[in-house]
Amino acid sequence: MRKVISATVLLLVSGYSQAAVDPSSSSVMSNFSYDYVEARIGASPNTYGAGMSMSIHPNAHVIARVDSELDGDMDLAAGLGFHAPINNWADFTGEALARYTDPEHSDSDTGMELNLGVRQWLGPQLEVGGKIGYITIDNDDDWLGAAYARFHSTELFSVGLEARFNEVLYDDQLLFSARFKF
Repeated sequence: MRKVISATVLLLVSGYSQAAVDPSSSSVMSNFSYDYVEARIGASPNTYGAGMSMSIHPNAHVIARVDSELDGDMDLAAGLGFHAPINNWADFTGEALARYTDPEHSDSDTGMELNLGVRQWLGPQLEVGGKIGYITIDNDDDWLGAAYARFHSTELFSVGLEARFNEVLYDDQLLFSARFKF
């Protein structure tokens, strides 16, 4: 039942955020690029990861990401996201992702993740953001969260620092990333 309620809330919020914006204005497009590839290195535990996002609509994107300790483990997520401007400096975001986890020396599990977040410009080159979400894998329901800061050194390249909380496979973790816009 929680899955149905969470999915309904996510759809209603995404519909409201798109309906609240005048489609004839230039603000329908978001304040951020959702077309990128990303490489990540995690600390405690040491993980390596990659991600990709690509716009499929002025307010929607597809996303995929994978992380691993390179010891026969894997955490894979893929799905759809939406984004809508809150004001001239912030976007409201959300994602519905299919999750696949394969821990080292254990059976693999599948599930889903729903999350909502905000991205905000603090200056011309500094972006901050965060998200909270609901995750269910193998009948285990839990919450997750993340907060990050990203420095855009050029229009096409940025570096970031992200803290993830309560992730399924790696629990709390600090990640360093490099993102390339295409």
